[in-house]
Amino acid sequence: MTETATSELDDSFHVFDTTLRDGAQREGINLTVADKLAIARHLDDFGVGFIEGGWPGANPRDTEFFARAQAEIDFKHARLVAFGATRRAGAKAAEDPQVRALLESGAPVITLVAKSHDRHVELALRTTLDENLEMVRDTVSYLRDQGRRVFVDCEHFFDGYRANPEYAKAVVRAAAEAGADVVILCDTNGGMLPAQVHAVVSTVLADTGARLGIHAQDDTGCAVANTLAAVDAGATQVQCTANGYGERVGNANLFPVVAALELKYGKKVLPEGRLREMTRTSHAIAEVVNLTPSTHQPYVGVSAFAHKAGLHASAIKVDPDLYQHIAPELVGNTMRMLVSDMAGRASVELKGKELGVDLGGDRELVGRVVERVKERELAGYTYEAADASFELLLRAEVEGRPLKYFDVESWRAIVEDRPDGTHANEATVKLWAKSERIVATAEGNGPVNALDRALRVALEKIYPQLAKLDLVDYKVRILEGVHGTSSTTRVLISTSDGAGEWSTVGVAENVIAASWQALEDAYTYGLLRAGVEPAE
Repeated sequence: MTETATSELDDSFHVFDTTLRDGAQREGINLTVADKLAIARHLDDFGVGFIEGGWPGANPRDTEFFARAQAEIDFKHARLVAFGATRRAGAKAAEDPQVRALLESGAPVITLVAKSHDRHVELALRTTLDENLEMVRDTVSYLRDQGRRVFVDCEHFFDGYRANPEYAKAVVRAAAEAGADVVILCDTNGGMLPAQVHAVVSTVLADTGARLGIHAQDDTGCAVANTLAAVDAGATQVQCTANGYGERVGNANLFPVVAALELKYGKKVLPEGRLREMTRTSHAIAEVVNLTPSTHQPYVGVSAFAHKAGLHASAIKVDPDLYQHIAPELVGNTMRMLVSDMAGRASVELKGKELGVDLGGDRELVGRVVERVKERELAGYTYEAADASFELLLRAEVEGRPLKYFDVESWRAIVEDRPDGTHANEATVKLWAKSERIVATAEGNGPVNALDRALRVALEKIYPQLAKLDLVDYKVRILEGVHGTSSTTRVLISTSDGAGEWSTVGVAENVIAASWQALEDAYTYGLLRAGVEPAE
């Protein structure tokens, strides 16, 4: 058994993460061992106290994870936890193969799942209520004798408590008396509400004297609130998953729970300075599981501190706290001003400051920008999702002319339908750059890709900085108010230079023309970012 590093935090309150076990049950998540190791490193760096790695012996992947995690990860804050069940009915814990697998995992902490709902005992385990209590006692005491720290998850506890409160509490007592450090009350079906959780946890704590934890599923949308209600009632372990991943609609989200405990409750549950890593950790884990980070997730979403309404912007210009419940920097996030047809002068001034464009307190200039934005958004543009296009518009108003690195003479895209059912896509671009006329042709896997390649061929000899650019996302939306294939189309393109990412927008009745506008802005902004001086 390998002990993990000891955190500077005391043992009075636990942040327990089960992303690698319960979170991995989310539809669409399929973690490799390498994925699990990467997530474990992120969670340990963030500073959680316990990382539940999976069920060793249940599948080869989890068994391999425990072996590799202890050999390859130098845990600085977290202790590794193995998950398993109490022994089988009628057997002995010392002779149970799955209990033996828990020990062989080498994890210093073991979480046992135990039945606490009488009907589950009789129908699922097919044993007696007394035998279930003995299964809990025997397994916990055996693992304690083997030098392991033991937590017990009381599965379906709240439903079991509703059906037979005395038996549910008897399971808690059996676990605690046998040596379980914490007994966790699980809202396995996710149907509880905060006031109900508070009442049950308070009663169980008073009647059993056990140290209690909470594990909440989010089926009512209350998992975070239920977790905090349990803490209010005396629970001292919170079981959560990164970004709320989990079966069905998910589990209590680790990040808002931790932020609330640190910033609202004043509890020190992370090592010093780690809360500022929360946004980065959330997004890094989302990348590993290959799910787009939720833009509207509390605390860590890119929209968590984004302000759109002009009234809000006016207040924020005076004092950001007027429309923000915390300073976003506390959780590693940033405030963003969104510019849209709702924009007022304050929105534009704050956005200019954010982008590093000096408006010099020029009210007439700011007014022109506001009117220009409203005019363009009426035509279908959206600048709240295309900061790069807005910055180009803003700089054009400040300079009195558009930012230009090249002048387009013409472009065309051809799609050829061949007899064998395949398609050929070819684009030709004619432009002027640094007094040179350039004609370039390229093929692509679609007309927009062909245009992108032709534009790159035309410009890269003159602007080698463009070789770093990569189109990373492309979205098309048919705008409301017009019908069928003649509808106005909006295109959003995201581009990266390896160091950052930006979005540009184009609007036209033709999807190719809209795409071309967004591509032009993307290349222009890329050259601006690279520090290239525009043409006179």
